[in-house]
Amino acid sequence: MVVGVDGSDSASHAARWAAAEAAGRGRELVLVHAVEEVSLSLRIERLRDAARLRGKRVLQAAQESVREVAPGLTPRLLLSEQGAPAALLEHAGSASLIVTGARGLGPQGRFMTGSVPFAVATHASCPVAVIRGHTGEAAPPAEGPVVLGVDAGPSSEEAIAIAFEEAAWRGAPLLAVRCWNDTFLVAVYEEMRWTLDRSALEAAEREMLAQSLAGWEQKYPNVAVEQRVVRGRPAEELVAAGDGARMLVVGSRGLGGVAGMFLGSTSQRVVSAAHCPVLVARHRAG
Repeated sequence: MVVGVDGSDSASHAARWAAAEAAGRGRELVLVHAVEEVSLSLRIERLRDAARLRGKRVLQAAQESVREVAPGLTPRLLLSEQGAPAALLEHAGSASLIVTGARGLGPQGRFMTGSVPFAVATHASCPVAVIRGHTGEAAPPAEGPVVLGVDAGPSSEEAIAIAFEEAAWRGAPLLAVRCWNDTFLVAVYEEMRWTLDRSALEAAEREMLAQSLAGWEQKYPNVAVEQRVVRGRPAEELVAAGDGARMLVVGSRGLGGVAGMFLGSTSQRVVSAAHCPVLVARHRAG
């Protein structure tokens, strides 16, 4: 598991969360700090040396912090002279998970995610977890469900697989949520003067959700699954479902790479607004 640390409270919470996960799963933990590119661009050697020295101190502080939650874990410390996204993405091919913190607060006390988590989640070939936390913030709940957002996107199957695995490992129930919005259909039906049967649409959504989960429920018979179909805006419904959850798993509908720079609007909003840890599953071609 690879964690980005920058000396912030948010990154410290992310490192501690990842340490507990790595220790429990028997995984190696790698702490990565990226020296700010602006420091490296300065042709003043003492400033460059100071930036590197600060980076080493940040890594050592993070190491001490994770020892409080995982005393037997010895993380590997890496100081990178790339930009933060590149420093983390360099490990995407070999990492089981990349973990980042979310920095800053938005309206209603919700965290607003910085550019690094978005960039990493957009381009990483492995799952990415974004962890909330600041001084005085309670740790993610040890009880409650793993919440899964299910849609028709190419990464939905990966999200389902990850959510079932997380729920099974944690001994947690799984809440699978499928959201549908009839705003567009209402406009079409009104223009054509047709009658919109919302009950039939909802029944079709329930059937699609059940079909998406059927094979996974057989594979994980010990995971208690609740299926929920709601009409509304997906991001808002998923964030609401994630309050009090141990984890919220979503897929990314973005293209990634140069062709697509975005996670998808729902994923972005969930990552920015959810209080619980958010794990973004990426579609892997082939």
